[in-house]
Amino acid sequence: MISVVVADDLPLVRNGIRSILEAEADIAVVAEAEHGLRAAELAARHDADVVLMDLEMPAHDGLAGLHRIREQRLRAAVLMLTLYDLDDHVAGALRSGADGYLLKTSPPEEITAAVRDAYAGRLVFSRPVGERLVDAYLQGSTAPAPSARHLVERLSDRELEVWHALSEGLSNAEISARLHLSEATVKTYVTRLLTKLEVRDRVQAVVLGFQSGLHQAAVPRPRPSSQG
Repeated sequence: MISVVVADDLPLVRNGIRSILEAEADIAVVAEAEHGLRAAELAARHDADVVLMDLEMPAHDGLAGLHRIREQRLRAAVLMLTLYDLDDHVAGALRSGADGYLLKTSPPEEITAAVRDAYAGRLVFSRPVGERLVDAYLQGSTAPAPSARHLVERLSDRELEVWHALSEGLSNAEISARLHLSEATVKTYVTRLLTKLEVRDRVQAVVLGFQSGLHQAAVPRPRPSSQG
C-alpha cells in the first residue's frame, strides 16, 4: 500500500484529491496538511511514501515543506501539485529536490499514475510541463558547456550510462534491467555518481544532465555483464 500525505490550504481541494487517491486499491491517504511544514511533520510521523504538495499555501508554502522534508532526509517522494506551470516555479521545485510537478487540472488517472511512478523512483511531470521542459531543452545550446565536459571526464563509462538512464527518469529497478546489474550495484553507482557530480540527489543529477547537454554526448552501449 502506498501511503500519501496531501497538503493544500483548501479543505475542498484536499478532499477532492483524497477521493481520487482512495478510489485506488493500492493507495491510502494517511494524513492531510494545510501548509508545507505541517506536511513535513506528518510525512515524518507516518513515514509516508509520497507527499502531494500544493506549491502556493499561506504561512508555509510547498517549497518550505519540501526543504524541510529534504533536510530531515525523509524517504518520501514529493510531488508538487499546483495551478501554475510557470518556468521559474518548475525550476525552483526541481532545484529544491521535488520528484515531480503536476497541474491541478491533471485528470484523476494522471494523478494516481504519478503517485505510483514517484513511489517507484521515477520523475513525474504533467504533460504540459514535460512538453515545456523538452521545448526549453531543444531551444537551448546543443554544445555542452566546458563545465559539463569536465563532469563527463570525471565519470567512468558505467557511471555515464547510469547518469544517462537517470536523465530518462528510470527507476533503480529499470536501470538494473537495462544495464544487467543488480539493484544493489545500481544504488552503489548512483551514490558514487551523486558524489562525483557534487549534487544532493538524483533529481538534481537529472537537471544537471539536461543543463550540461548530457543527451548530446556519446554514451557507451550497455555491456551485457553483471560486473561494474
